[in-house]
Amino acid sequence: MIAGDQPYPSQWERHLVLSDGRRFFARPIRPDDEPLVLQLLQHVSAEDLRLRFFDSIREFTHPFVAKLTQIDYGRAMAFIALDETSAETLGVVRVYFDTTGEAGEYAILLRSDIKGHGLGWSLMQMMIEYSRSKGLKRIVGQILQENSVMLSMCRDLGFKVKADTDDRGLCDVTLVLEPVIASDGMTGLSERGS
Repeated sequence: MIAGDQPYPSQWERHLVLSDGRRFFARPIRPDDEPLVLQLLQHVSAEDLRLRFFDSIREFTHPFVAKLTQIDYGRAMAFIALDETSAETLGVVRVYFDTTGEAGEYAILLRSDIKGHGLGWSLMQMMIEYSRSKGLKRIVGQILQENSVMLSMCRDLGFKVKADTDDRGLCDVTLVLEPVIASDGMTGLSERGS
């Protein structure tokens, strides 16, 4: 079960390298990251924003951005990725836990000019690893059917993809995190689409 308010989880800070050699620093998001998230949003195309938020967004208000940066680490996690050379914001991935602490809904957003270099894959892997460490049994999300790149990545990560029964323009994606017994006898979790 997931506890209430928790301190900043510095153990989740990571230095990673993209396929093009660009180095980035990923860490849990903090409330004072509002300017960094605004910077990210200004480098995302209108089409990519629509694919992420399922609607066109014309203005990024303080309450909107605050909601993205002010999270309870006991109920959610968001990782922000920063270019190690320029300090520019490259992307954010987040997972919100349900009230049972068994499932989490994820979302991801990358700068439009950095897509295709492995950042999305790396951030999704961090989110999956974090969800597993919190004992979640599954990760879910909704993706527009036309977002073929995200659907393909989800399939490659082991998510099961199916059409949403209530909205034919959406796909529901699910990654089941199953307990497995490691060779040392310890219980861990692995991924498998359901």
